[in-house]
Amino acid sequence: MSMSDPIADLLTRVRNAQLAGKASVKIPGSTRKQAVCQVLVDEGYVASFSVEALENNKSEITVTLKYFEGSPVISKIKRVSRPGLRIYRGAGDIPSVLNGLGVAIVSTSKGVVSDRKAREMGEGGEVIAYVS
Repeated sequence: MSMSDPIADLLTRVRNAQLAGKASVKIPGSTRKQAVCQVLVDEGYVASFSVEALENNKSEITVTLKYFEGSPVISKIKRVSRPGLRIYRGAGDIPSVLNGLGVAIVSTSKGVVSDRKAREMGEGGEVIAYVS
C-alpha cells in the first residue's frame, strides 16, 4: 500500500519511538527521508542514521535516537507543509522556530537544509517541518 505522506510518517515514527524510550527506529528508506535525517543529525537532534539496502531496490533507514538525562532531545516535531497544503517561503520569509532555539527543515533547490543554512545561502523553499 502506498503512503500519502512519507515525511509525516518519518516524523511520527521518530516522535513515537522517543516517547516509548526506544534506542533506535527503523523507517522505509528514500532519498528525501535520508536528507531530512541528515539535517536532524547535523542539528544534534538524533545521534546518527544508517541506510541498509534490501531486496527489490528498497532500503531501510535506522535512526539512532538521542536522549539527555533520560528525556528525549526532541521535545516537539511537527510537519508543516503537507501534500494537501504546501507551504513555501522566500529567502527573507523563512520562519525562525522558538527564536532560533528550534530548527525549521526547508527543502530548497540546493537540497534539504536547516532554516539557518537556507538563510545563509539566500535560498527559499518548502518548509517541511519544525523541530525543537
